[in-house]
Amino acid sequence: MHATLPLLQASDFPALRRGRLQTLQVNLGYVCNQSCLHCHVNAGPGRKEQMSAAMVDEVLAFVRRSEVTTLDLTGGAPELNPHFRRLVAQARSLGRQVIDRCNLSILSEPGQEGLAEFLAEHQVEIVASLPCYLQENVDTQRGAGTFDASISGLKKLNALGYGVPGSGLMLNLVYNPQGPSLPPPQQALEQDYKAHLREHYAIEFNHLFTITNMPIKRFGSTLISKGQFSEYMQLLKSSFSETNLAQVMCKTLISVDWQGFVYDCDFNQQLELPLRMAGGRSVHLRDLRADELIGHPIVVADHCYGCTAGQGSSCGGALN
Repeated sequence: MHATLPLLQASDFPALRRGRLQTLQVNLGYVCNQSCLHCHVNAGPGRKEQMSAAMVDEVLAFVRRSEVTTLDLTGGAPELNPHFRRLVAQARSLGRQVIDRCNLSILSEPGQEGLAEFLAEHQVEIVASLPCYLQENVDTQRGAGTFDASISGLKKLNALGYGVPGSGLMLNLVYNPQGPSLPPPQQALEQDYKAHLREHYAIEFNHLFTITNMPIKRFGSTLISKGQFSEYMQLLKSSFSETNLAQVMCKTLISVDWQGFVYDCDFNQQLELPLRMAGGRSVHLRDLRADELIGHPIVVADHCYGCTAGQGSSCGGALN
């Protein structure tokens, strides 16, 4: 796999500083039941990295001592971590919002019986990846049979009340472009998704998040192999929108890897660019105080143009 960090570090991206921490995003491990082309984590069935029970306890300890309002769980497939359900249940008992970044096909995997019901019982917000509403495109990007499994998962969630008005159970979908292009306008694409999924599958959901593919890990390496890396970076830079700087997620979010080390965002985590505190030291979650983050500089490189290009991009979709 081609390394992308050397192509990103000599950057002129504007300096950023942190605000008050609101979201603790935790990567529970890189094990996944899928291997998607656009995956910036390089997750897959062959990965072994998983957060331990002791580290899950550290996450819960940080939640208790901080004012974070949201625990955002990601992977890989976060549900494949054996401590996933304990973490969810205890975070919810502490009154925190919990987001599960679900690939939908995991809901039908052996050993995951009752997962959908568990998520509904604890009122977990689901952010589910569905990179297109057409079967051919999804199976090309994520593997044969993935689309059917995703539709099955969505129907199961709808039956439990997810995405149904008035239920309080939030179901949001995520779109990623198929290749080196920016996502189309989020609002218009959301209406297309809703119309198609309702008409063909009687599926409902709350919102669509459009997320720009980052030029790192598997997707970045593919761009290099095809000779498209420089062209894609030029697209991101030429589409830079300064207004997006005020809303980028790294101002109010930290990303924690499966070992407990802290980063400004999930993308920096994958590039091994840790959050830097006073004196340039990297930090582990057990040693971090949320209030000491305010005003600290954020580690940036050229991949940050992916979050500020066009309508902007974050883990919550478009920024404007």
